[in-house]
Amino acid sequence: MQAQKTAELTGHSNPIFTLELSQKPGILFTGGNDKGVVEWSLKENAFIKVMFPVPASIYALHCPAGYPLLFAGLRSGEVLVFNFIEQKITHRLRHHVKPVFDIKSVIKKDELLVASEDGSVSVWSLKTLELLHTINVADDTIRCITVNQQEDRIAFGCRDNRVIIYDAQDYSLIKVLIGHTMSVFAIAFAPNSDLLLSGARDAQVKIWDTKTYSLIHNIPAHLFAVNHILFHPSRPYFATASMDKSIKIWGADDFKLYKNISREKGYDSHALSVNKLAWNGDQLLSISDDKKVICWDIQF
Repeated sequence: MQAQKTAELTGHSNPIFTLELSQKPGILFTGGNDKGVVEWSLKENAFIKVMFPVPASIYALHCPAGYPLLFAGLRSGEVLVFNFIEQKITHRLRHHVKPVFDIKSVIKKDELLVASEDGSVSVWSLKTLELLHTINVADDTIRCITVNQQEDRIAFGCRDNRVIIYDAQDYSLIKVLIGHTMSVFAIAFAPNSDLLLSGARDAQVKIWDTKTYSLIHNIPAHLFAVNHILFHPSRPYFATASMDKSIKIWGADDFKLYKNISREKGYDSHALSVNKLAWNGDQLLSISDDKKVICWDIQF
C-alpha cells in the first residue's frame, strides 16, 4: 500500500473539527473553531467560499443522502440547516443547550439524529424538520453515532466509556458494550460484515461481533485518543485518526496495520491532532488542529 500527499488546503485560521463530502462530486465542506462553514473544490484543490457564518464552533457536519440539506451542529447546541436549493439557512434546530458532537440520519425513516453533551439524542423529521423524539442515552456526553448498513441498528459512543446499541425502529435499548477504560470518541459499523468498531481516548480500537455483542479483538491502535474510525466505501480496509498526529490504515478482515501516515514515518503530514477523515473513492481526506486539510492518494 502506498500513500501520496496530493494537496494541502489552507485557509482556516483555527483548528478544524469536522468535514463532510457534498452529494455534488468534488466538493468538500469543513468546519471548526472559525466563524463559518468552508466549501472547497477537490478537483481544483482550492477554496471556493465561506458558505455561511456561524455564531459558535462547529463540531458536526452532515449531508443526508437524497436531501438538499447541510446540517451544522454547533458548540452552542444549535443545529443550522442550510438549503442548497434556496442557498441559505432555512431552519435553526433549537433543542439542545449543550454542544452537539455528531449528526447522522436514518434515510429509510427520513429521520435525523443529533447527539449532544447533555447525554440525549434528539430525533427530527427530515421532511418537516420537526422534533419527533428525544432518547436519553447517557448521563453525560454522547460523542459519536453510527448507523448500520441495514439501518436497523444505531450505536452511540459515550463519555462514560460505554458503547450503547439501540433498535432504529422503535429506539429501544438493545445492548450496552463495556470494554473501554476512557471516553469513546469514534464508532463505526462495518459495511459488509457483522462487526462494530469503537475507538476511545484510551487509544484502543475494539472490534465487536454485532450478532453476539461480544468483544472479538482489541487493537492497541495509537499512542493517544482515537478520534475517528472510517471504513473504505468499497475495499476491505478502515482508517483511524488520532490525537497522536497519525493516520493509520488497517485491514478490515485481518485487523493488520497496512499504512502509518505520520511525520515519524517520513510523511509531510499533520503537526497536531488529526480529528476526522473522509474517503472520496481511494482519496483520503484528513483534517487537524493544525488548521490544514490534507488530501492523500492511497494506492492499494
